[in-house]
Amino acid sequence: MADVIRTAQYFKVQIGDKPGTLAGVLTPLRAAGVNLLAVHAFPRNRRTQVDVVPEDPASFKNIAKAHKLKVQGPKMCLLVDGDERLGALADLTDRLGSAKINMTAVTGLCAGQGRFGAILWVNPRDVKKAAKVLASD
Repeated sequence: MADVIRTAQYFKVQIGDKPGTLAGVLTPLRAAGVNLLAVHAFPRNRRTQVDVVPEDPASFKNIAKAHKLKVQGPKMCLLVDGDERLGALADLTDRLGSAKINMTAVTGLCAGQGRFGAILWVNPRDVKKAAKVLASD
């Protein structure tokens, strides 16, 4: 099966860098039935930046507002899912590099049951081009 490549909206949330703060963001979203396609959190300037990729961005924004979460975005990223194989991420990054598209960040992982997934961030001006490059085989 070919990789599925799609563009997706993501939102940034800045939270404190201490135990329980991420759960304080994710728990209300779960309770409201907001499905998240990806979450990526990392330290930034003595805080934690959380990038959230909701399946339904409008629903996410409504719930975030109701819970007084300060979100930035939407911004765009690329989501990839496919069959696990040796060098899956190397293939994707090579295709972008060959097209002279710089990645600003990437997260790849094995999803189990023979599947893998990745989130790719590129400059906003390159999102459409990157999606096209990755979708072509």
